[in-house]
Amino acid sequence: MNERNETVARAVAAAGIEPAIRILDADVKTAAAAAQRLGCEVGAIANSLVFDCDGEPLLVMASGAARVDTDLLAKQLDAQRISRATPQFVKAATGQVIGGVAPTGHPSPLRTVVDESLRDYPLLWAAAGTPDSVMPLTYDQLLTLTGGRPMRVR
Repeated sequence: MNERNETVARAVAAAGIEPAIRILDADVKTAAAAAQRLGCEVGAIANSLVFDCDGEPLLVMASGAARVDTDLLAKQLDAQRISRATPQFVKAATGQVIGGVAPTGHPSPLRTVVDESLRDYPLLWAAAGTPDSVMPLTYDQLLTLTGGRPMRVR
């Protein structure tokens, strides 16, 4: 594991969850690639998507089968504007690169929304700080780990 994976592992352990980071033999930057590599449904991939929400980072843990509706999110969060973050914004907010953003291990806690549809899967897979790493979590563990608010995202 590299330094980013170790940072994520420490944050997971601090949340009372046993870290089980798996380093893959190739990058899995998309939900479809991760699902294929792991042998699970694409919906069980918990994508860590960072948005610019009125100038502040917003982490949305979305099912790999979902396309986030930013207008719906803005209404639910009483925000003026939510848009995709630039790679630089993502890196500054998380310390991680797009394709490997974990739900935790960031320089400071991020406001987080967790897609309610992830509840349908007994086991979720999330990135673990790098594009070639993943970790298994339950929905409840994901909520605990992120302090996220369950919400419809599509």
